[in-house]
Amino acid sequence: MTVESVQPESRPEPAAAPDEPPAGQLLEPPVAGGAVPFLGHGLKLVRDPLGFMSGLRDHGDVVRLRLGPKTVYAVTAPTLTGAVALSPDYIISGPLWESLEGLLGKQGVATANGALHRRQRRTIQPAFRLDAIPAYGPIMEEEAHALTARWSSGEVVDCTAESFRIAVRIAARCLLRGQYMDERAERLCAALATVFRGMYRRMVVPLGPLYRLPLPGNREFNRALADLHLLVDEIVAERRASGQKPDDLLTALLEAKDENGEPIGEQEIHDQVVAILTPGSETIASTVMWLLQALAAHPEHADRIRAEVDSVTNGRPVGFDDVRRLTHTNNVIVETMRLRPAVWILTRRAVADTELGGYRIPAGADIIYSPYAIQRDPRSYPDHLEFDPDRWLPERSKDVPKYAMSPFSVGNRKCPSDHFSMAQLSLVTAAVATRFRLEQAPGSNDAVRVGITLRPHNLLVRPLAR
Repeated sequence: MTVESVQPESRPEPAAAPDEPPAGQLLEPPVAGGAVPFLGHGLKLVRDPLGFMSGLRDHGDVVRLRLGPKTVYAVTAPTLTGAVALSPDYIISGPLWESLEGLLGKQGVATANGALHRRQRRTIQPAFRLDAIPAYGPIMEEEAHALTARWSSGEVVDCTAESFRIAVRIAARCLLRGQYMDERAERLCAALATVFRGMYRRMVVPLGPLYRLPLPGNREFNRALADLHLLVDEIVAERRASGQKPDDLLTALLEAKDENGEPIGEQEIHDQVVAILTPGSETIASTVMWLLQALAAHPEHADRIRAEVDSVTNGRPVGFDDVRRLTHTNNVIVETMRLRPAVWILTRRAVADTELGGYRIPAGADIIYSPYAIQRDPRSYPDHLEFDPDRWLPERSKDVPKYAMSPFSVGNRKCPSDHFSMAQLSLVTAAVATRFRLEQAPGSNDAVRVGITLRPHNLLVRPLAR
């Protein structure tokens, strides 16, 4: 794999150390250089977001940025990002979540805080318990093998379409128990690409009223967003009309009660289904794309995966019960997520005056940090840009600093579907590597496309039967 599809920008000169504050007072974080009038650092985030975020630690562990009229505090050290994720002084909010509310609403588990978030976690958690995941095994197996069965040796595969199709179908069939045709997966794929691209622009360049003008880009964004919400309404309406109550997440939502013992509202049900289908499908699909790119770029690791699968299965098709024994397959997935995290940027908001790394963080301040930058930091990883799955062997992974690799986050915002996600990623990776060798096809472009998530621009592979 050409690990650096996007090269970080040249490192800026470190900012001058701030003057020592009077005794008993906290320091103000240094300000990153390169801000421009009106847009602040937003222009750099648009032009080279990954390089810009990767260079911020040279200024300090906490750095002040300007995004339009806002002052934002960038956290660059693993220990401090862990502290932000675990502290009750910081809630889900800030530019990222404000931009996502247009998609996810304010009543879904991804964007809610406090008592509402705790209740929603309790509602959905049973579907993702470790002992609940095996029930999804047959569906995951079926979809993983259907993916490879669709491919013909030597014919070009559009990885974007295929990755979204399998991510959406697994989520829908496992968690919503409906009959979802490929047409819906295609709709979701197209709509998500437009919506997430527009939301990223709205996050880094908050020009409010301009995004309400009837410009072509704004109209395209609004159409895509409307189609996403229509798709969710179709799913909920079909379930209600069927009268069926399968033991799945949608049934749990339709029968959930609020703090007063009353059924939860229609808007909350809608927002929860959106949160189940869209961010999860987007992040899993993006990760599948990067895994296919890694298998094509590193055939030696694809061969090791095939050998590992053969040693576990003795030639039968790989199944859910094999996943725990696929050590190298898992390490390839983790290393792919380290170098190409689907979620590359996160934000929080301080609810009280607080201290972080010796710096003063005022109440109401927005916090921003980048898993992409943290997971590629040479201070944490030797040969930090090398694709090296063996760095996750027990004898080596113990040297990785705490919170330098948290692909599913930590604390009460930890992704509840971590085991669910790893199981499907393992099955897809094993099924593909066992049946095919992959090579990138002419016209493929595996450079990073930056939006709310990271994905290849246009990954095309040619599978060759083993």
